[in-house]
Amino acid sequence: MPIDMVTVSVDNLEQFTFDAFFAMGMSDEEARYCTNGLIQSELRCLSGQGQGVRRLPDYRQRIVDGHVNLGAKFEIVKESPALALVDAHNGLGSPVGQRAMSLAVKKAKDVGVGTVIVRNGTHYGSSGVHARLAAEQDCIGVAYTNAGPEMAPWGGATGVVGTNPWAIAAPAGGPFPVVLDIALTTAGKGMMRWFLREGMKMPLDWALTPDGHETDDPAAAMDGALLGIGQHKGYGLAMMTDVLTGVISGGAFGLTPYSDPAKLDVAHSFTAIDIAWFMPVEDFKSRMDAFIAECKASKLRPGFDEILVPGEIDYRRESEYRRSGAKIDSVVFEQLRDLAKTLNIPFTLE
Repeated sequence: MPIDMVTVSVDNLEQFTFDAFFAMGMSDEEARYCTNGLIQSELRCLSGQGQGVRRLPDYRQRIVDGHVNLGAKFEIVKESPALALVDAHNGLGSPVGQRAMSLAVKKAKDVGVGTVIVRNGTHYGSSGVHARLAAEQDCIGVAYTNAGPEMAPWGGATGVVGTNPWAIAAPAGGPFPVVLDIALTTAGKGMMRWFLREGMKMPLDWALTPDGHETDDPAAAMDGALLGIGQHKGYGLAMMTDVLTGVISGGAFGLTPYSDPAKLDVAHSFTAIDIAWFMPVEDFKSRMDAFIAECKASKLRPGFDEILVPGEIDYRRESEYRRSGAKIDSVVFEQLRDLAKTLNIPFTLE
């Protein structure tokens, strides 16, 4: 059964999102950072992945409940020319992430590479939003975060590490950067909820039942643990992501992130590598284009029409949405209508 979608103007969606954030009590700067993060995710991610404007009601509820600190201090606890440790003070994740990557880029432009690690943070949205920030400034960007313990260790039946998503973005000579933006589980609970809502079975490698059995029934798996990409490999990558975020920052790791809704205690890491330190930027982009061409020239497997590079399908989706309107899940559309009434702002999406 296909998901019922509503088409909306991207400009109207962006303005509505900003107006909603501002009405929630965010500063102009916070609202613009959060709008940038959600709109990018909405235009580039699949609807069932749980990112984008569907998160607007969640933002409001966390603010109402006092579970996030508006106007929180972006505190640089310790700093060197190439490194910084930041305490986010339970502030909004998207502004913290974008500010941290901007700081990493500044350091990279000064000394060739910059890494900023953040503790005491909250959900920062799509990793690709932050990685692309670096690519836009002719750096290679790397962003990753830990999350709540939803993934079972390989051989285990209960969650110990998070989906722990990360992204790597590199500019190229074409119209879009190459961006790998992935979670380390085969799928997330957002996709499972979508399958459950539509009465569909899911692939067996997505999740376990609470007693540790693989299942294709999303209802049976909702209270179970998620499975990592590549079996033991995804678990290993997720564990090491916790090391590179929560463990080294002095923040939370493993079972602790998201255990207290009033203090999510998430940790992030952002790295920018200045391409110009190694070679002229145009030379790098030419080399990237040659690499992309080599990948696309591979002999096709049966059943495939084309070879794509990371980020290409997202770029195409965003380009199409900007031309003809974004496709919003009809259920989410009605939730946004209700939110507009609650916040007493115009519902400008019709």
